[in-house]
Amino acid sequence: MFNHKRGTYSPLIALIVASVLIRVGMALWLGNQVEPVSGAADQVSYDTLAQSILAGKGFSFPTNWYPFTLANEPTAHWSYLYTLYLAGVYAVTGHDPLAARLIQALLSGLTIWFVYRIGSRLFGAWVGLAAAALTGVYAYLVFFNAALMTQTFYIIAVLAVIDLSLALAENPTRQNWVLLGVAMGIGALLRQTLLIFAPLVFAWIILTRHWRLRWRDVLISLGVVGLFILPWTIYNYFTFHDFLLLNSNGGYWFYSSNHPLQGTHFDQNFAAPLPAELRGLSEPAIDRALYREGLGFILADPTRFLLLSLSRVKDYFWVSPSEQSSLISNLARLFSFALYLPFMIYGLVLSRRQWRLCVPLYLYVAFDTTLCLATWAAPRYRLPSDTVMMVFAGLAVVSLAARWGWIPRAALARRAV
Repeated sequence: MFNHKRGTYSPLIALIVASVLIRVGMALWLGNQVEPVSGAADQVSYDTLAQSILAGKGFSFPTNWYPFTLANEPTAHWSYLYTLYLAGVYAVTGHDPLAARLIQALLSGLTIWFVYRIGSRLFGAWVGLAAAALTGVYAYLVFFNAALMTQTFYIIAVLAVIDLSLALAENPTRQNWVLLGVAMGIGALLRQTLLIFAPLVFAWIILTRHWRLRWRDVLISLGVVGLFILPWTIYNYFTFHDFLLLNSNGGYWFYSSNHPLQGTHFDQNFAAPLPAELRGLSEPAIDRALYREGLGFILADPTRFLLLSLSRVKDYFWVSPSEQSSLISNLARLFSFALYLPFMIYGLVLSRRQWRLCVPLYLYVAFDTTLCLATWAAPRYRLPSDTVMMVFAGLAVVSLAARWGWIPRAALARRAV
């Protein structure tokens, strides 16, 4: 039995160290080359943008770039924060992608730590450790922790948001409200869709603690989120002379994923052509227009949209090998989600006994899945939900171990972190 008061965190430390070493190995394997690896082609864009910043050319590409950015023109299509992370590493080390991979591998230990915290907070230390162990060897997560993309830091931010929301439900201190704002702000700078999830989190905390809630603290938390976003909104206005809250990728994402040329069978490699009448407009104007176009596609033929969304299920939960994917991508899909899914589902069923406390986890998985099935579906977009589901997989493993007498049944008792 794990006694937190005696400071017996050695199993967790060992798990974190082992997990980080696995990811360091992956970083070394990927090395200093930045190539459009299957599932991680975006790392080429981030690497190119980072080099452009260091060359004094800002957030721009040297040539015409996906999906519609012209050469040497400013773009808000990619995460500003992650681009600055790469540029910061390169400013110190020179163009050394391996250094950026290794830093990510080290920081990915926070993923293991947060999964442990959430699992322990909800179901006890045994579940926390089991969930952390499962996360540590999850092949798809290991790969993306070393890829030069936003996944590593975004997943940490999502887990921090969930952990802090659980903490606020128990003890709504001002410090935790501020930290929640920081986590949400950082997460939004990495993937702006987190701003859609934010109201769900705030609503759950408010409904859970309404009789002991200090509204000033809620407003402070919202203000902190705004402080992370506002500088980029101002930057966008002075850059494009138009309003753009954060990034300009949402419109194209929505438009291309629901384009009539997709038919009723989603193709994640399809890149819809930009309408001719939008060429020459600013990115914010294009972004708004593409949102309208995408919504028009759906309203014009809702039946096709439903069928298209159903077809995205196979892409979102894609596990089978493919000739278009690299060997490592095929193996990562096979030896991760396919193996873990039964435990995730079983743990999800078991969690009903603590369903009120598990609501933030349910909400994120439901939000993330719905968003992807309505827009762009691919395993890499599912990865944050996979990580959240590790808590339920850990619950399933510990429950089965307790049933078979491998560990004491008291291991399933709920404990606070």
